Amino acid sequence: MNLALWIAAGLLAAVCLLGSAKMFVPRETMAGMGTSARWVEDFSPGALKALGAAELLAALGLVAPAVLDIAPVLVPLAATGLVLLFTGAVTMRLRRGESATTAPDLVYLTLAVFVAWGRFGPQSFTG
Repeated sequence: MNLALWIAAGLLAAVCLLGSAKMFVPRETMAGMGTSARWVEDFSPGALKALGAAELLAALGLVAPAVLDIAPVLVPLAATGLVLLFTGAVTMRLRRGESATTAPDLVYLTLAVFVAWGRFGPQSFTG
């Protein structure tokens, strides 16, 4: 189970690291990347930078504390933050009528719930 949690955390970290590009890519460029990226038009550039920063911090928080053995309790907290982020993403997509594009967000949400549950519970770093 520990290996599965590490794999899930690594996948989530990679997805969040890629998603943090919102901080650097202009909103118009992102909106032009396809129909699944049109949601960025609903957010200000500042909000997109904040989302990108949150994803970057989540990517670091999922892996770095455990690897460096410095405050490993941050791993399940980062996963809990991602649960909130991806819940918002799914909600936003459903409100926009983009139910066909919710599948990846639901997968990421499930992975984040799994990591939070596993690292707070049976495979905790602190216990």
